[in-house]
Amino acid sequence: MASIRRAARLALAACFAASSFSTAALAEDSTINGADTAWMIVATALVLMMTIPGLALFYSGMVRKKNVLATMAQSLAAVALISILWVAFGYSLAFTGDGALIGSFDRLFLSGMTMEGVNPLAKTIPEALFMLYQMTFAIITVALVAGSVADRMRFSAYLVFSIGWFVVVYVPLTHWVWGGGFLGSAGVLDFAGGLVVHLSAGIGGLVAALVIGRRQGYGADNLSPFDLSLAVMGTGLLWVGWFGFNGGSALGANAHAVMAITATHLSACAGALAWGAIEWITRRKPSVLGMISGAVAGLGTITPASGFVAPWHGIVIGLIAGTVCFWACTSLKQRFGYDDSLDVFGVHGVGGLVGTLLGGVFATAAIGGTAGLIEGHWMQPLIQLYGIAVTLLWSGAATFGLLMLVRLMVPLRVSREHEREGLDISQHGEALQ
Repeated sequence: MASIRRAARLALAACFAASSFSTAALAEDSTINGADTAWMIVATALVLMMTIPGLALFYSGMVRKKNVLATMAQSLAAVALISILWVAFGYSLAFTGDGALIGSFDRLFLSGMTMEGVNPLAKTIPEALFMLYQMTFAIITVALVAGSVADRMRFSAYLVFSIGWFVVVYVPLTHWVWGGGFLGSAGVLDFAGGLVVHLSAGIGGLVAALVIGRRQGYGADNLSPFDLSLAVMGTGLLWVGWFGFNGGSALGANAHAVMAITATHLSACAGALAWGAIEWITRRKPSVLGMISGAVAGLGTITPASGFVAPWHGIVIGLIAGTVCFWACTSLKQRFGYDDSLDVFGVHGVGGLVGTLLGGVFATAAIGGTAGLIEGHWMQPLIQLYGIAVTLLWSGAATFGLLMLVRLMVPLRVSREHEREGLDISQHGEALQ
């Protein structure tokens, strides 16, 4: 009996030793890093926070009281809808495979994804985390477009359009720039979404505003914001969330992420000061709306360059952003008379374009691995212009085509009566008291 017990103990010890060795071996073979994983979980939460509640508050604070809930509903719907579509096929088409134009179907509904698996583009974090992080980018990009047509787009049309825009515009652009497609292979620099997020959403929003038409009373009635305090709170959430947006695009807890965050913060500060100063000079008073618009302009403009430039470049880019985006939201908008309700094109579209170009000017090899114009690589701005042209043409043309298609299925715009009544009541049966 004693010999049996000794044999059992030896067998258990052998099993324990084998399992310990196996675990150790797996740990040695794994490329997943705990610090990188922890930071990217935080960054993912920060970017999701940018849409709800960040963008929801920012947008709803700038519309009239009768449209506040409807504006929030668009951001909320984008989170729910795009999350499901991203898991179903968006992630697979954007970030798997090596096609020049589109990815593969290897990860449809995340098939084949394992707990310890990684994506070759992010080797130190679990693939599921990389998928979630990129999902938050898709969500906010689709939600951004809605700002151009606030106060007048039918909710059902917005849902159908969002599905189409995600499939036709966002997913291909993401693959072209970040997923191994032809723009990334050509050397186009876009660290965190100047092309993929801001320029694509900006031009998409402009086309949508032109197709759907102006709001009733635009240029004649008082369309002042309902509650700018909501917009200020939204700006604060967006600003903090942008640390995850740009810093997280380093895909690790490292010095690269810190440099991107530093440039991002300084650009936002410079953008707010520049816009406020211009208003102070031209209108004698710096408005709160102007300062928060300048901050968001600085954040959007630094986005494509944030991982390639030095902190002081962030200040310069922010000053340029505040100045150019102010011009786009005032002089340019008045000159052509389009009704981009919440200045998605003027802030995000123009900011994304300018920031992408400036990334090619200020890119520093010691920071991002690529030299820009100021370091003697005169071709980089031309490469950036190539990426800008492709994004403008694709997003603009595809958005127009999608709107024409959606119009065949459901009216794009609410009726005149419902627009006067407000979208909160007409689209959702609710209203603020």
